[in-house]
Amino acid sequence: MVILMLGAQGTGKGTVAGLLSETLNWPQISTGDIFRKNMKEETPLGVEAQKYISKGELVPDEITVPMVVARLNESDAEKGAILDGFPRNLAQAEKLDKILAEKGKKVDLVINLTSPKEEIITRILNRRVCSNQACKTTYNLTMHPPVKEGICDKCGAQLVQRGDDSDKQAIQNRLDIYEEKTLPLVDFYTQKGVLETYEISEKTGRLGKDVAEDILKQIQ
Repeated sequence: MVILMLGAQGTGKGTVAGLLSETLNWPQISTGDIFRKNMKEETPLGVEAQKYISKGELVPDEITVPMVVARLNESDAEKGAILDGFPRNLAQAEKLDKILAEKGKKVDLVINLTSPKEEIITRILNRRVCSNQACKTTYNLTMHPPVKEGICDKCGAQLVQRGDDSDKQAIQNRLDIYEEKTLPLVDFYTQKGVLETYEISEKTGRLGKDVAEDILKQIQ
């Protein structure tokens, strides 16, 4: 089963995907992880990706999508996988569908997370990430704090704040880009009948763990 996580930055994609991954024992996959793995192993696609990343350029879809599909074909993703933050646009979604179909697979479920914009900004400002690259668990100081301040519950590494998570204007710019480039995916997957939308909001009291529990009930 292939699950996609959609939603603007700060809606809780990483938190929900992480909870699903923990319970189901399915890998939580991001393009950043895939790029790093392929570049480290110096695969043909990794070598090509490095050429763009080293220049600060976006890796073309022709390289990114095959990398994602190759990751989905690895043994730990045999029963299921959760794609966190991919695809990011319609072109990637269409290419992903095509390559998955060639391998007898498909996107089975798309989780679209929403939150009030003012909550998103506050949430991102309070986001902390595990500094251990093998872990990278995401926390929120107000909604999903670590047991021990500044320390990852899972591996004991120090938690850090990403540089662009401390700038309100940078956060707003990222939200604007999401609405322009990625939001059309909601319509794309709605038409396919595989999209489920959940709101995460402190006002309603529904947090990431509540949404994760609802999703697990649906697919288990």
